[in-house]
Amino acid sequence: MAENGEEKLIAVARHIAKTLGHTDNTADDILQIFSNFDGRLREKLSEKLIDDDDVLKNSSLSSLDQNLKSLDRRISRYLSADRLIWSDSADSAAFLDAVDDLIAVIRDWTPMAAEKSVASSLDRAEDLLQQSMFRLEDEFKSLMERGGESFDVTRYSNGESTGFDSDEEIDDDENDDDEEIPVAHRISDFNIVIDALPSGTINDLHEIAKRMVIAGYGKECSYAYSSYRREFLDESVSRLGLQKLSTDEVQKMQWADLEEEIERWIKAANVAVRILFPSERRLCDRVFYGFSNASDLSYMEVCRGGMTQLLQFADAVAIGSRAPERLYKVLDVFEALRDLIPHIQMVFADQYCLFMCNEAISIWKKLGEAIRGIFMELENLIRRDPAKAAVPGGGLHPITRYVMNYIRVACQSRQTLEQVFEDGVSSPVDRPSSSSSLSVQMSWMMELLESNLEAKSKIYRDTALASVFMMNNGRYIVQKVKDSELGSLLGDDWTRKHTAKVKQYHVNYQRSSWSKVLQVLKLDNNSSSPTVELRAMKEKIKLFNNQFDEICKIQSNWVIFDEQLKQELRISVFSNLSMAYRSFLGRVQSVPDTGRQMERHIKYTVEDLESKINELFRGNGRRK
Repeated sequence: MAENGEEKLIAVARHIAKTLGHTDNTADDILQIFSNFDGRLREKLSEKLIDDDDVLKNSSLSSLDQNLKSLDRRISRYLSADRLIWSDSADSAAFLDAVDDLIAVIRDWTPMAAEKSVASSLDRAEDLLQQSMFRLEDEFKSLMERGGESFDVTRYSNGESTGFDSDEEIDDDENDDDEEIPVAHRISDFNIVIDALPSGTINDLHEIAKRMVIAGYGKECSYAYSSYRREFLDESVSRLGLQKLSTDEVQKMQWADLEEEIERWIKAANVAVRILFPSERRLCDRVFYGFSNASDLSYMEVCRGGMTQLLQFADAVAIGSRAPERLYKVLDVFEALRDLIPHIQMVFADQYCLFMCNEAISIWKKLGEAIRGIFMELENLIRRDPAKAAVPGGGLHPITRYVMNYIRVACQSRQTLEQVFEDGVSSPVDRPSSSSSLSVQMSWMMELLESNLEAKSKIYRDTALASVFMMNNGRYIVQKVKDSELGSLLGDDWTRKHTAKVKQYHVNYQRSSWSKVLQVLKLDNNSSSPTVELRAMKEKIKLFNNQFDEICKIQSNWVIFDEQLKQELRISVFSNLSMAYRSFLGRVQSVPDTGRQMERHIKYTVEDLESKINELFRGNGRRK
C-alpha cells in the first residue's frame, strides 16, 4: 500500500516536471517541494526525476534538430531560387513565416547555449538565419529599385499635385497578425508631401525591415535602404539645377554667375526642405514603423548629403566678399534660410539629425554677420571716398546718389534688416531707448555721408558754390528719405532738422552771392550836393552792372538738380534783388536833372533782371 502511494506520488512529480518544461533546476525544485512533506521521498524522487530529466533533454534536442532540418528545407528552397521571392506573394509570405519560425527557435534555445549539444544546433540555426538575412537584404534592394520610378521634382517647386493621396491606406491583408502601418498625414505647413514608392512596395519593405531588425540585422537593412534613397535624393536635388560646388569654387565664381546660382539655390532649397525631406521622413517612418532608432538613423543617412550640400553653399556665401553690391543677394539667402529653419527643425528633430538643425542655424547667423559686415564695408567706402575734384557746378556727388539709392533699396527689406541688426549694431552711436537697431544704423550712415559731403564742399573756393553743393546733396538726401522706409526709420525730427539745414544752405548761398550786390544798391542818406550824389550813383550803377553780369555768367553754369528748388532759388534771388533795384532806380529818379545823364548808365530794367536770373543754374544736373 505504501509502495503504491509512493509510485503515485512519483508519477505526480513526473507530470509536474513535464508540465513545467525543462530547465536546469527543475529536478532540484521539485525535490525541495516534496521533501518538505516527507524527507523519505527525497532519495527516491531524486533518482526518478534525474532519469526523466535526461529523457526530456534528449527528446527536446531531437525535436530541435528535427525542427531545424524542417526549417532548413523550407528556407533553402527560397535561398537557392533564381527568381525574386517577392515576385510571388505566396512565396514571400511562406518565406517570412519560415524566417519567423527560425527566429523564434533561436530565441527560445539561446538561454541553453552553454550546453555543447545545444550550442552546436544554434550555430547551424544562426548560419541559416544569416543566409536568410542576406537574401532578405537582396529582396529589399530589388523592391526599392523596382518601386522607385523616378519622377520630375521640378514640377513641385510651384506646389503642383503629386497624383498621390496622402491619406491612402496600406493593403495589409496578407499580414493579419501584425498591426497595420499607419499612413502619415500630409504636414499642413509644407506645400506638398509625395510618395516616392507605391504603397504596396512600402508595406513589403516594412515586413522585411521588421524581420531584419528583430534578427539583429537592423544596421544592414538601414544601410541598404539609405544607400538607395540617398542616391535617389541626390539625383532629385541635381535635377533642380543645383551644382555640387566646393566653398573654394563658390568663392572664385564671377558675381554674375554667383547671382544666378543663388537663384537656383533658393528654389532647390525650398523644394528639398519643404517637399523632398518631409517625404523621405514619411517614407522612412513607414518602412521602419515600430523601430524608431532604425528609422531615424536611416533618415539621417539619406538626407545628410543633400542637406550638407545646401548648407555648404549658404556658408560659402556667408563667408564670401563683403562688397556692398552683394548685399541684396546675401539678404535673399538669409531670408530663404530663415524661412526654412522652422521646417528644418520639424523634419530633422531626432537625435541623429539634430546636428543639421544646429548647422543651419549657425550658418543663418553667419549670413546675418555677413550683412552687418557689408554695411560696415559701406561705411568704410563712405569714409575713404576721396575729395579728388569738385563736382562741376556744385551738383550731386556720385557718393550721394550711390549711398542713398543703395540704402533706399536695402530698406525694402526693412523687416529682415531689423532682425539682422538686433543681433549686433555695427554703429558706434549710442542707441536711444525708443530707437531700433536698424534706425540707429541708418542714422549713423547718414551722419557719415553728411560729414563726407561737408569735407568735399571745402574744395570749392567760392563759398556760394559750396552752399549750392550742400543744398543739392542735402535736398536729394531729404527727398530719398521721405520717399522710402528711411523716413519712418529716421523719424520726423530727423527730416525736419535736415530740411532746415537745406534752407540754411539756401540762405548762405544768397548771403555769399548777392549780399555785395545788394550793398552796392544802397545809397547814403547824407546831404551831399547833387553833383557828388550823381557821381556816386554812376559809380554804383556801373559796379552793380559789373557784379551782376559776373554772377550771372558764373552761376548760369552752376547746377540745381531739382526743378522745384531751382525755381525757388530764382524767385528768391529776384525778389530780394528787384526790391533793392527798384528802390535804387527810384532814388536816381528823385535827384533833379539826373534822368538823361543816368539813362545811358542803367543797363537793366527790372524785367531784364528777372530774365537774366532765370538763366541761372542751367548746368546739366542729373536726377536719379
